[in-house]
Order: sequence, then C-alpha cells, then structure tokens
Amino acid sequence: MSARSVKYGPMTKPVHAISYGGGVQSTAMIVLAVTGRLPHGPWDVALFSNVGDDSEHPATLDYVRNIMQPWAAERGFPVHELHRIKRDGSIETLWGRLMKPNSRSLPIPIRMPDTGAPGKRSCTFDFKIAVVGKWLKAHGASKDNPATVAIGISTDEIQRVSNKRAEDYESPVYPLIELGLSRSDCMRVIESAGLPIPHKSSCFFCPFHRPLMWSEMARDEPELFAKACELESTLIDRRIELERDPVYLTRFGKPLADAIKPAQQMLPMFSPDIETCDEGYCWT
Repeated sequence: MSARSVKYGPMTKPVHAISYGGGVQSTAMIVLAVTGRLPHGPWDVALFSNVGDDSEHPATLDYVRNIMQPWAAERGFPVHELHRIKRDGSIETLWGRLMKPNSRSLPIPIRMPDTGAPGKRSCTFDFKIAVVGKWLKAHGASKDNPATVAIGISTDEIQRVSNKRAEDYESPVYPLIELGLSRSDCMRVIESAGLPIPHKSSCFFCPFHRPLMWSEMARDEPELFAKACELESTLIDRRIELERDPVYLTRFGKPLADAIKPAQQMLPMFSPDIETCDEGYCWT
C-alpha cells in the first residue's frame, strides 16, 4: 500500500498530500499514488477543498463523493473533503459570498465590459489554497517542516507551473510532468483502474469558461445555466446601484443569456480545451 500511517506534528515526517480538484489530472494522481507509481511518495492523503455545494459543478461533487472517495477508501487511501469555515463555525461558500446582500466583493475573475479581460480574483486562494493550507498546518506543516504537495498539472499545461506561488509551509511538486503525462495520458490511467472519466472541475459559474462550455451548459444543464445567469444579473444590478460599470461572466460585454446560445450536438471525439485557473488547484 502506497499510503502510510504517520503521526503528524512538528517533530515528525512532513505530510505528503495530493491537491485534489476532482478533475482528470488529480484523479490520475490518486490512482498512481494508490498503485505506488506517483513520484515523491509514499503519499498520505488527498485533499479536496469544496468551495461549496452551491458553487462546485454538481458532477464534480458526485464524482468525488460517490466514486473517488469509496474507491480510494477500499484501498486504504484517504480523500478528505475540506471547507472554508468561518469564525462562528459555519461553512462559507463562494456562491454565498457573491450573493450576500450589499456585498461589494468580487472574488471571481469577472469580465470587464470594455475589454472582456478577467478582473483580479481571490477565489482560488480563499476557497482552495488557504483551506488546504489550514489543514496542512494543523497536521504539522511549517516553514521548517514543509508539506510535499502534489499539483495536478500535466505536460500540455506546463506553462501553469510558473503561476503557482509556493507558500512557506509547502513544497509543491509536479509528478505528472515528471512522468511525462498529458491530459490524455491521465485519462488512460483512470480508465486502466476501471474508473469513469471525471467532469472538468470548476465552479459552474466560473468566468474562465470558454464560450463552448457555456453553450454546452445551456444545452445540457439549463437549470445550472439559469443559475449562472441569476448570479451575473445580481452582480450587474449591484454594480449599477454603486454607479459602476456592469460586469459579465463572458468576454462579450453583454449578459450571459444574450451572449450564449445552446450548443449544437457535437461528435464525441471533440472536446473543448480547458481555461487557465492558474494556481494549480482548479481545473485539475
């Protein structure tokens, strides 16, 4: 068994954790870790930071909870689901922060109306990196005893490595790149374990979605698409009240419902490329 039982703490061996996003690359890393093929092991745990049941794509939550966690548990490998916890002990979700009445917060990379460029964001740090970091530090990670954290970036996304800033309590590693594995290779690793291929992991309302992904959502998941439109409309109304320019979920400078039409049915061999949520914790 590749997972190990250790007592974490300042005087023990540093924890080795997989940053699990619920997508293809990090799912492949768990398969490789369980079978002893992931470099820098043995690995102790995979950590999935759930930004909210109202925010993650439902298919991702279904895969993590009903496929990956049971499969890994049968093989003695823990996959922990984490949440952002507020001081009062309640769970904060990204949707909840965005929809909070009178909130001026824009933690997602919302699109500007003039250029269509994404704005600054804090969502990845606040709801992914910081949450995983809190767990790691509670289990002995520190500047003097950093955790080894596996990030699921494959060879076809190698440019994302330079965008991952290491925190002082962690030592990031990129085992898929070391193994020379692309996203397609990762799919084959998953299939070889008898597992289905997971949905691309992201918040369903992420402004980094490509137009094709929005169009497919409008066609295949109209209720989810309508909820994204609801969020965008709320943000636009709030900006107007503040006498600021409206913001959008796409680069087209108009509301999602006007900018996106449902996609035509596609041949199964076609699949859209992913966008760049560049910290290594989303889209993996």
